[in-house]
Amino acid sequence: MTPRPGGEWSSALSHLALGAVSLHAALSTAQANRGAAAGFLLQALAAAIMLASGLGTDEDCLAGAWVATVIGLPLLAFDFHWCTNGHLMCAGCFIHLLADARLKEEQATCPNCRCEISKSLCCRNLAVEKAVSELPSECGFCLCQFPRSILERHQKEECQDRVTQCKYKRIGCPWHGPFHELTVHEAACAHPTKTGNELMEILDEMDQSHRKEMQLYNSIFSLLSFEKIGYTEVQFRPYRTDDFITRLYYETPRFTVLNQTWVLKARVNDSERNPNLSCKRTLSFQLLLKSKVTAPLECSFLLLKGPYDDVKISPVIYHFVFTNESNETDYVPLPIVDSVECNKLLAAKNINLRLFLFQIQK
Repeated sequence: MTPRPGGEWSSALSHLALGAVSLHAALSTAQANRGAAAGFLLQALAAAIMLASGLGTDEDCLAGAWVATVIGLPLLAFDFHWCTNGHLMCAGCFIHLLADARLKEEQATCPNCRCEISKSLCCRNLAVEKAVSELPSECGFCLCQFPRSILERHQKEECQDRVTQCKYKRIGCPWHGPFHELTVHEAACAHPTKTGNELMEILDEMDQSHRKEMQLYNSIFSLLSFEKIGYTEVQFRPYRTDDFITRLYYETPRFTVLNQTWVLKARVNDSERNPNLSCKRTLSFQLLLKSKVTAPLECSFLLLKGPYDDVKISPVIYHFVFTNESNETDYVPLPIVDSVECNKLLAAKNINLRLFLFQIQK
């Protein structure tokens, strides 16, 4: 077993810091919460055992193993929550457990002791978060070990093996490679010597992609010039269908915009039978006109995040002509960026968004 160069002392210091912080936390919480204190004491003992058994080997370097996520998700952030008995959950697992419980109409429970968990019952463990930020983690490019607190900066700015692009990418160079090869590539890159006609073809392709992005924003600016514009905060509340196997859906209370009464509905994975068994989760929504109209009502609409939420939603404009006979749109995707953002919405008590409506007048 060969020690990792330069990794032994950093690992030893990380374990020493972890042991000290955990021991201090165990003593501080012993009177208030014995379960939490026992958890901290075990963490301190684990750090001591790692120090005593020797560090720096490929087989034995298990630094940070005690923070493995409870349901197998990647450790993406340093946020840690703990249940009333002191068991730890990283932020990703915590949100995933709450979202699964919402889909299954169950009370979310701790995977270790099965006590109830929720955003009000669980709190963050700042001592563990601090300790985890100092634990070594492997860079995905150079495979060296760094404290988690500086790993992101290392990967973005310092690592010589990080993937980078040629400075001539704006004129079509497709090269991607390690940073330490960038200077050699740019010195030999053929794109600066291309003729004007060759570059025009490349730039035309790039312009087409740019035009698609600008078209959305130009459409929004155009809609903002309309005479009749309305917006409101909407709150999607969870309900269950009356089927034998109930399904989760969301619906807002009735609200008034543009002097009309509306309702929004939403569903998970297009009402898939068991969305809790799927790692990929999406939300789609439907806009319904509840009031009667004397003439067709042509509208454009879009949903954005509310003022107090941090969910990431990409703006998409939808268009529909409402009549008394056709008063509801098809279900359209809520353009959240990924399943992690969807889980954040499902884990919340309600989903709070902002709806914009633009009436198109002939």
